[in-house]
Amino acid sequence: MRARALVAVGLAAVLLTGCAQSVDPIERLGKKAAQRVGSYGPDGPGGADGAHGRPYRHWGLLAPLQAPPRVAARAAVRRGGLPPVVRRVGTSDKVVFLTYDDGAERDPRFVDMVRELRLPVSMFLTDSVVGPGYAHFARLQSVGASIQNHTLDHPALRGLPYPGQRAEICGQQEKVRSRFGIRPRLFRPPYGTYDRTTLRAAADCGLSAVVLWSVSPAGGAPERPLRAGDIVSVASGEATGSTLTERTTRVLREIERRGLTVGRLEDYL
Repeated sequence: MRARALVAVGLAAVLLTGCAQSVDPIERLGKKAAQRVGSYGPDGPGGADGAHGRPYRHWGLLAPLQAPPRVAARAAVRRGGLPPVVRRVGTSDKVVFLTYDDGAERDPRFVDMVRELRLPVSMFLTDSVVGPGYAHFARLQSVGASIQNHTLDHPALRGLPYPGQRAEICGQQEKVRSRFGIRPRLFRPPYGTYDRTTLRAAADCGLSAVVLWSVSPAGGAPERPLRAGDIVSVASGEATGSTLTERTTRVLREIERRGLTVGRLEDYL
């Protein structure tokens, strides 16, 4: 009887101890899980030493991207009433600019990448390509991406009559306004082809600059070393098997190797 009483007392003590330990949720998670719990500081969730505490490592980078310099937004200089055509930005700031066309590829991880790395990317959208996917780009806009004009139906504009070019450009201005509540300032002609009629139509549609590119990485690898002021067109919808996020990571690694960072294109035009 005495032995049974001692066992009962022991069991009660164990149960009471277990209940006391279970009050603390961190202790209930266990040591391994508790290591993942932390506040959101400059290094992201988990703090500086947490498993997920350095978002740049999560996205395949060796170091955090440098913050771009603070610049006052500039207005593009028109010549003869027409918007300038910009292939590179004339700047001594150590920045390049990431741009994306069409809207065919809607990689959900890319939204997380833009948010966590605070990438000031520019998305040039075509209505017929985006189709029902505008919600994806609304999420991108909400985390800092800018939305710009790439026509309604993606035709090669050069040589087309003025009414057709104006309909393509102004039509997408209205689509973007209705979807996002903003009117784009920048326009990229499909395939990079344009003529004076394109510039006139862009001006009449309220656009301040026609933006081309100086570098177009193949599979994410730039064809030449990046330089300050480069406008990078990161191709989408490639049949290489890599995602938009993966191709962007390759470009970001090259940006870091060159001692550059990503600037906001709209601040320089």
